[in-house]
Amino acid sequence: MTLVTIPIIYVLPSEFYLSVFGNLVLSTRWKAFGCVAIGLWSGLIIGYVTEIFTSNAYSPVQNLAEACCMGAAPNIILGLALGYFSCIIPIMCIAVTIYVSFTFAGMYGVALSALGMLGCLPIALAIDGYGPISDNAGGIAEMSELHPSVREATDKLDAAGNTTAAIGKGFAIGSACLVSLALFGAFCTRCNLTGLNVLSAIEFSSLLVGAMLPYAFSAMTMQAVGDAANDMIKEISDQFADGKIVSGEKKPDYDRCIAISTKASLKFMIAPGILVIGTPLLFGGLFGPKSVGGLLAGCIVSGV
Repeated sequence: MTLVTIPIIYVLPSEFYLSVFGNLVLSTRWKAFGCVAIGLWSGLIIGYVTEIFTSNAYSPVQNLAEACCMGAAPNIILGLALGYFSCIIPIMCIAVTIYVSFTFAGMYGVALSALGMLGCLPIALAIDGYGPISDNAGGIAEMSELHPSVREATDKLDAAGNTTAAIGKGFAIGSACLVSLALFGAFCTRCNLTGLNVLSAIEFSSLLVGAMLPYAFSAMTMQAVGDAANDMIKEISDQFADGKIVSGEKKPDYDRCIAISTKASLKFMIAPGILVIGTPLLFGGLFGPKSVGGLLAGCIVSGV
């Protein structure tokens, strides 16, 4: 992919100037190529590190599996620690990518590095789809009353699918960070913001609120999953109450469970959607563009 990118850069002039927050910066087609290449290779490293931290073939997961034998508390504590450790190398990769690409070509360079990271998008989407497909295969095998050995095989595939899904998320998060930064730069350029002053009361306050938003959004979606799960469990308990499913006199009504899941996925996402769309509009209307700038900066850092 790196080599294939080289001919494409010749659509750019050999030298060109870019406006970076009011200052002209000289860039070249080879600097533009460097932005694409560093984004591409950062994505590769992020994917590789993600596999190390999530695959049962490597020591981090194996050590955590041993801790699970000691009970739920060590599992939760060490599992969280492992998750936090897994952020270090990917964030370093993203930080280096942003620094180099911004130095080479400003926000245009950041956008190019995002395109470089998204260059592997077809592969990332393919491996991201592997997890839910293998998971659904297991559900179909169970609902079709196939031999238990089929479910055992699909469980192994599902375990591999968890790793592939995590790798796909690594690409998604890295590229989302770069694209968000490029859009943030576009917002600042459009509003003539040459900088944000964290010593300003309104901008620092907005920064804190922006950092809180991903947690509020996550809390809403997690609560939605919990509420939907409670409704699902109640429905399942009602179906099993008369004992006819256990005795084999009747089959489970899967359609009612699927309806609960489908309705919840639409109904419970209204509030998180309003939070995401409404907060910048509210802050912009009340306190102006600098407030929105602080809000977006906090949201990007905290969200990534």
